[in-house]
This record gives sequence, C-alpha cells and structure tokens, in this order.
Amino acid sequence: MRVGQTGHVGSDAVAVLLADVGGRLRARGERMTRPRRAVLTALARRGGHLLAAEVVEAVAAEDASVHRASVYRTLEALSALGVVQHLHLSHGGTAYHLTSGDGHRHLHAQCRVCGAVRDLPADLLDQVAEVMALRDGFLLDPGHVALSGTCRECTRHGNVAHEITEPTKETRSG
Repeated sequence: MRVGQTGHVGSDAVAVLLADVGGRLRARGERMTRPRRAVLTALARRGGHLLAAEVVEAVAAEDASVHRASVYRTLEALSALGVVQHLHLSHGGTAYHLTSGDGHRHLHAQCRVCGAVRDLPADLLDQVAEVMALRDGFLLDPGHVALSGTCRECTRHGNVAHEITEPTKETRSG
C-alpha cells in the first residue's frame, strides 16, 4: 500500500504502509514509535478525512496505551514528514488524512449543506495563486483549508444553504 491509499485496508496493506513510512523516518534519523504506528494504522483502516477526536478514538481501538497528547503530537510530526495532511473545516474543525506520499498536498471542498468533503486536484488554484503573488505579493496556501460551496447532490435536490453544516463521519470520507 502506498501512502494515500486509504479506507478499510487489510493487515498486509497496513504493513506495507508502515514499512514505507518507517523507511522515511529512518532516513531522517527518526524511528517508528508505537504512537506513530497506531496513528498510521488508524488512518489507513478508517480512510477519509477524520477529525482529530476521531483519530484519537481510532487510535484507542488500535492501541489503548497511546495517550491522547501523543496522538496530537504524532499527527503534527507525520504532517511535517508529508505523510499526513491536515485541513481546517467549517466550525473550526481540523481533519486529517494520509497523503499521496509525493509531498504535494491536494485541495478540498466542503459542502455547506451536507458537510461532505471532496478531494480536488492540487493544481486547481495555481493560476489564482500566481495572480495573487504577482499582484499582491501574497503567497496562497489553499491546501490548508477547505473551499466552501454546495455539492452536486445538494444542488440537484435544491438544497442550497448559506450556513455551513457540521460534517459527519460519512460526509468526510470523500
């Protein structure tokens, strides 16, 4: 399993993921700790975009000895390594997911009606970022937050809202 292939995977795929990330860590002089192993396993098995509390819950199911604070520190360390991407959702929530492993973050869109989170191509806003840099000297980081709008399903059903709905586990799996 490559980093980034997520969602209800078997033990063999998780083992490949752990070996891949373990190699990256060793190349940096770091090691695969129990919390790192538990967080990576939880993210791979659950898939999708998990809120921090959901990662803590999933890690507890993998290894109850891993403390909540260790999960948060591990998420930050794996984000710095480029293995995990975090993004800020509506209502101040932060979601985490495994990356494609190439060090490039992709973009996200969140439906303000149903809360669904969708992955978008990384280069979608490249022209906007270039214009902002040239015109305003502003370096855009669009991969850090989810763009807001209304998804196809909600639009099709005439459900257009101005308030953003709190995302559910099911709607963040995209």
